[in-house]
Amino acid sequence: MSMEFALTPEQELLREEIREWARREVQPVADELDAQGVYPLEIIQDAAARGYTTLAVPREHGGMGLGMTEVCILMEEVGAYSPIVGVSLITILQGQTMIRLFGSERTKTSFLPRFRQGFISSYALTEGRHGSDIRSLDTKAQRVGDTWVINGRKAFVTSSSAADLFVILAETDAGVSVFLSERDRPGVSFATPERSETIGLRNGPHMDVCLSNCSVPLDYLCGREGAGVRQAVEVLDVSRTGAAAISLGIAQAAFESAMRWVMHRKAFDRMIFDFQGIQWKFVDIRTELAAARMLIHQAAWLLDRGHPAIEEASRAKIYASELATRAALFGMQVCGANGISVSAPFGRYLRDAKAYEVAGGSSEILRNTIGKRVRKEYEGRAPEWH
Repeated sequence: MSMEFALTPEQELLREEIREWARREVQPVADELDAQGVYPLEIIQDAAARGYTTLAVPREHGGMGLGMTEVCILMEEVGAYSPIVGVSLITILQGQTMIRLFGSERTKTSFLPRFRQGFISSYALTEGRHGSDIRSLDTKAQRVGDTWVINGRKAFVTSSSAADLFVILAETDAGVSVFLSERDRPGVSFATPERSETIGLRNGPHMDVCLSNCSVPLDYLCGREGAGVRQAVEVLDVSRTGAAAISLGIAQAAFESAMRWVMHRKAFDRMIFDFQGIQWKFVDIRTELAAARMLIHQAAWLLDRGHPAIEEASRAKIYASELATRAALFGMQVCGANGISVSAPFGRYLRDAKAYEVAGGSSEILRNTIGKRVRKEYEGRAPEWH
């Protein structure tokens, strides 16, 4: 397949529009959001009114009818100023994608148009005893007449403090399945354990969602009963590509903050940037930024054309999230004592970057995912040399 990664003129205009909006609306409150650890509700509502939360929602359901490339533009630009806003957009994207790909006609027509009015969704996969392993779950769903009745507890649910709708993985007799539930449905409650507050990506406490005889209509089942793991992974390929773009935004911001400092600061009668050892490190990060952007846009290109992207999305997220951490640490180091001051941006960059090495699929899980594919590709192939 021939892949073209250059942005179209329309995409470039969208990037400039989002960048200006993020600079004007997101940047001034980024530190405050991080300090308070609250969901950025007003910003998300403003983004929704501008169509930014519905870039990939089809036009017939009130969206912009664009694709994953445009979503990645949004995530990178917002991520450079506030990954808190970025991760809030990710959970909306996850909910939309599950409904768009697997939802019933009623849930599509009922829920998708609401996102333009500021509707918020959350992805409730994780459980306290199982973590990243979603193949077997303690949360159970049983069909009772013309409803599904769900019981269980989902842990560490991002955006749970503000979400109007939850995508819930639960086990039925046929296996892991995906369901929808509104926040205010009887049987839904919330708990806030001590671990709910994180060092990065602090968009409100990551609460537990408790389900006690929560009854939902039959067509709140997304896709096919028992196919939930496959469906969840397909949605995660989308959200991990978006998460990679957020991490790229963090890395770009760290690079630019450090670069402006070393072009301003002198030592031993020279600009700090003019020391060759310093220059080379900036060049390395600049090269890695370009590589990360290509990995992200490769995954987005495949997703926009309906192709599987499990390896490409995993590669992009590993590379971009780890690059963001390296870039934040380098910024601290090269700016010296100023770089480690609380007034410098690098501490927040580092906390958000490191959080994204874990959240949304840890680097270890993603390496395992790629490793399985590599093993399968080369299994049984004898060496051509002796």
